Amino acid sequence: MDAASKVITLGHPSYIWGFGQERRLNIVRRYVALENRRILDIGCGIGAYVEAFRRFSPFVWGVDVDDAKIAEASATLPDLSVAPAESLPYDDNYFDIAFLHEVIEHVTDDRRAIAEACRVVAPEGRIIIFAPNRLYPFETHGCYIGKRHVYKLIPFVNYLPNPLRRQFCPHVRCYTAGDIRGLFRGQNVAFDVETQVYPAFDNIARGSAGVAGVLRRVLYALEETPLKAFGLSHFIVARKLR
Repeated sequence: MDAASKVITLGHPSYIWGFGQERRLNIVRRYVALENRRILDIGCGIGAYVEAFRRFSPFVWGVDVDDAKIAEASATLPDLSVAPAESLPYDDNYFDIAFLHEVIEHVTDDRRAIAEACRVVAPEGRIIIFAPNRLYPFETHGCYIGKRHVYKLIPFVNYLPNPLRRQFCPHVRCYTAGDIRGLFRGQNVAFDVETQVYPAFDNIARGSAGVAGVLRRVLYALEETPLKAFGLSHFIVARKLR
């Protein structure tokens, strides 16, 4: 896979730790204690969240299918491995937390990836997921127009019927709340959190902090209303039962 195809298929990791990443970390901490927990970041990219989790625990591992990103991250971070999310190189019941940040939409088999996350988490451990929301009005991963990939925000593509959406976005999935629950079918879990979050607008903030500030205040207030259903990403905390 060449570099361009890899970016399209596997997505962009968090290269710069900004407001959006810090906000998502704080959202996680609102519901899940990280202190001294054994944490696995599945699809860790260059290790941005691995490094952030190490503020709270020395027991943090990361895994990614992209060997180049793992090599880059391993220059400064320990305990990183190359492996697909569908075949994790860890024992059963080993971790307290498995974290999948905007990952399941890119894997080959998303149900298998969730099954593996459930396998490696101990009873009463948490599987934490951020994943694209089908009801968000824009497709953020770009679309194919014929054979050409156009990396722009495309409106309403995710509202198309599945067969038609796949014509434009064969490289990435998008989920309804029911789709996310369906990935856990057959797993012994309870859902502690099922909600949606709106974007961070970091790119807008670099050009206009004022505009970004207004968007954040308005849309983050909507996260406390039924209109959260149209947020950018699902946020899920599933608890593995005994």
